[in-house]
Amino acid sequence: MHPRNSTPFCIVSGVQFDTISDLLIKAMALKIKSILISQPQPTSEKSPYFDISEKYNVKIVFRPFIKVEPIFAKEFRTQRINILEHTAIIFNARHGIDHFFRICEELRITIPETMKYFCVSESVAVYLQRYIHYRKRKVFFGATGKFSELVVIMNKHLDEKYLFVTSDVQNEETTSQLEKTKINLNKAVLYKTVSNDFGPEEAFDYDMLLFFSPIGIASLLKNFPNFTQGDIQIGCFGATTAQAVRDSGLRLDLEAPLVGVPSMTMALENFLKENTKKAKK
Repeated sequence: MHPRNSTPFCIVSGVQFDTISDLLIKAMALKIKSILISQPQPTSEKSPYFDISEKYNVKIVFRPFIKVEPIFAKEFRTQRINILEHTAIIFNARHGIDHFFRICEELRITIPETMKYFCVSESVAVYLQRYIHYRKRKVFFGATGKFSELVVIMNKHLDEKYLFVTSDVQNEETTSQLEKTKINLNKAVLYKTVSNDFGPEEAFDYDMLLFFSPIGIASLLKNFPNFTQGDIQIGCFGATTAQAVRDSGLRLDLEAPLVGVPSMTMALENFLKENTKKAKK
């Protein structure tokens, strides 16, 4: 509880504030009106982000700070990887699936019916239906969407020769987990992760920014080299992204995953719930 003075510090829109701290808390709470999510807009209307937007009356804009660009056949050949020498493919993202089948088409490679697919989540696994007859293939995926769970599954199939489809920028946690496995593994870099630059006329006026990779933070500072955080709230997903925020001298206001808060949507809702409570005080 804040110490109360006999005379209000000020009154704004009919609301009494007894201390400057009360005023600052209220001001901070009222500022979260627009949020930029640095990811593509969800394809499903059932995304929790849409529910959050409606529930808390905030505008949510999906605008990636990074984008992927293909690595074409000529560059891929320098990796000296024979795709058909492998019996299982690992996917940790849907765009990895797109670029895998793209490079196969460029190289005129026909994937055998016996190929197995190991996907980080069910949604990634289902995406395979764009390219294969899903029920005719052996597809494995984790129930929680965590790569560590997929590693456990792969360790039960040690006879396979795995090919991990990835970008030139690799997640340190994923790389570390793969290095600890007993599986026979090669990596195929099939796409590049680069900054998705803002146009000169593109608006950038948000109360909160949410990031999901260190390169997203790098893109922010590349696009806006004179960026001053001020009262803009910054949230992130993943330990490496959180470290990138801190290393850049920025203030981290929201972090996920944490114990009991496994997803960004859950963390965001908890944040806005507390924000609303403060606004009502």
